[in-house]
Amino acid sequence: MPQIAPYSFEGHVEAALFLGEEPVFALADGTIRFPAGGERTLEAHGGGILTAHRDAFAGQLLTGGEDGRVVATRADGVMSEIGSAGRRWVTSVAGGPNGAVAFAAGRVAFVRDAKGACREFPHARTVEDVALAPKGLRLATARYDGASLFFAGTDAAPLELEWKGAHTGVFFSPDGRFLVTIMQENALHGWRLEDGKHMRMTGYPAKVKSWSWSAKAKYLATSGAPAAILWPFSGRDGPMGKGPLELGTRGDTMVTAVACHPTDDLVGIGYADGMILAVRFSDQREALLRRGGGSPVSTMGWDAKGRFLAFGSEGGEAGVVDITAA
Repeated sequence: MPQIAPYSFEGHVEAALFLGEEPVFALADGTIRFPAGGERTLEAHGGGILTAHRDAFAGQLLTGGEDGRVVATRADGVMSEIGSAGRRWVTSVAGGPNGAVAFAAGRVAFVRDAKGACREFPHARTVEDVALAPKGLRLATARYDGASLFFAGTDAAPLELEWKGAHTGVFFSPDGRFLVTIMQENALHGWRLEDGKHMRMTGYPAKVKSWSWSAKAKYLATSGAPAAILWPFSGRDGPMGKGPLELGTRGDTMVTAVACHPTDDLVGIGYADGMILAVRFSDQREALLRRGGGSPVSTMGWDAKGRFLAFGSEGGEAGVVDITAA
């Protein structure tokens, strides 16, 4: 059984991740915790954190809160406010190349460039999520009945990608060829951006709340079923006409969080009963990382070398698993 360094917090863990070699946990109460070697607590947001994501481009943690602020936290614990939506709640954040950051509040999406200049992109309805393309300054937003694509450095009209229903999340594939949205209707939808070809990814018994791209972006791993559902994206057509891999199947409990290993074809899978498995793609071999806990796993994140897996739960249970330890 791998070794676990356990931590206990007071409430919901929004994000568990690594900044450099340091495990970091963002909590819904507005604090960011650095627990290794003696806990440090940073007060990031008044009123609470609503969204937290690792900015892989800048190696920092981005958080948005009820106080209308966007905060960047570095591995050394230095925090800086990099955006503001006034009195509106910041409900989504995303990092991009060349220091760009996107965020959303109400019906407006914002893009801040590396020089600190911020542009607003109003919408007719609520902006549910934002994403920045891996190359260039291109903004994607999730909205009702589809997604919108903006060239954020220009005044050009957005490209509207339509699909009926509520789209609550959005992200690009790492190569920038595909855009995928999470739908309220227990499904994913996608577009091949070169020609707008649609991709439907359906069959989930619950809403997808967690997703992760595998090493080299061969697969997109998702929660929302009693197994981790991995859609193939290695070819030109993505998952169109192909079935997904189903890993870590457990008929009695749902997958609530997924995190693909940074270098190997392996995925960490967290469940509603607190259990965590690591499962290999090739032969579906499973390794038990955590037997279970008191609440569903809400978030997981690997360190850069793929030796340690940080996790957090809805009830505040958290820890770091050393997968190489006997």
